[in-house]
Amino acid sequence: MKIMIIAAVGLVAVGGGGFGGYKMFAKPKHEEPTKEVVKPATFVDLPDVLVNLASAGSDRTQYLKVKIVLEIPDAELVAKIQPLMPRVMDAFQTYLRELRATDLDGSAGLYRLKEELPRRVNVAVAPNKITAVLFKEIVVQ
Repeated sequence: MKIMIIAAVGLVAVGGGGFGGYKMFAKPKHEEPTKEVVKPATFVDLPDVLVNLASAGSDRTQYLKVKIVLEIPDAELVAKIQPLMPRVMDAFQTYLRELRATDLDGSAGLYRLKEELPRRVNVAVAPNKITAVLFKEIVVQ
């Protein structure tokens, strides 16, 4: 009699463990994978920025002309960021006027510029955030 009870308890334990393992690791066949809805980015053109660069001891003044586009993750943020554009333009003007022509040499200089400008824009439009600053045109003359 004891052997029958021990065998029954063992059988229930093994069956329960197997069923629990099946439920834990088996994928349900009737569920479809969830799809993330990706919102398209929104782009906001800024006015052209024209600044004179800091002189490196030369008599000739050099200028920087930049056409910039802000990439914003959601179209609803445009209405929130638009009133703050004077702050954004001020941040661009004050930063770009401190640059020298040598700061913009090569792709490394432009890469540093692409890293710095979004930080300054995000400070100006906080608590909102932009995704990126994109360049349409960069001219150093």
